[in-house]
Amino acid sequence: MRIGLPTAGRGQRIGLLGGSFDPPHAGHLHISKVALARFGLDQVWWLVSPGNPLKTRGPAPLAQRMAACQAMVDHPRIKVSDFEARVGTRYTAKTLEALFTTYPELKFTWLMGADNLAGFHKWDRWTTIMENLPIGVIARPGDRISARLSPAAKRYEAYRINGRMSQILPDAAPPAWCFVNAPMLPISSTEIRAQGGWG
Repeated sequence: MRIGLPTAGRGQRIGLLGGSFDPPHAGHLHISKVALARFGLDQVWWLVSPGNPLKTRGPAPLAQRMAACQAMVDHPRIKVSDFEARVGTRYTAKTLEALFTTYPELKFTWLMGADNLAGFHKWDRWTTIMENLPIGVIARPGDRISARLSPAAKRYEAYRINGRMSQILPDAAPPAWCFVNAPMLPISSTEIRAQGGWG
């Protein structure tokens, strides 16, 4: 299943939520809607990855995950894309280079749950990512403290935007990041797989 590349008007503020979505769940939808509101985004794009380089186990087939994402999304400003598969990237830094080239007229903000911020320093070229676009971090159950004490948070503490000013994040010059609290859903793809709810 191939979904056409998302479209957006010049200058629009686009949030990027990357991941394997193996499977997608209500938590993905929840943080996407929180991001739209709290960061003043025009759209959120789900970048469904061919595979996570940090995980040894391969995900379900891309077509299956794309179809599940499409079936779950219930908001007109949340788009699902297989951009990484189309351009042949698996690492976020390379994906961003391709996005900047393909969509030079858009303003991108990388979105992640607090659990990802806690391990962000393990990502390939993570400082390059941080220094090339704003980062929006949404609280996840049990990860607030580990995220705020993470190597990435400590290194870029001086560039953190207060959560009360989250609307300015997409227009901020990187490095810039913002941690926002929001009602949380205690659900994860790992738990769904462990319970046999995804095949």
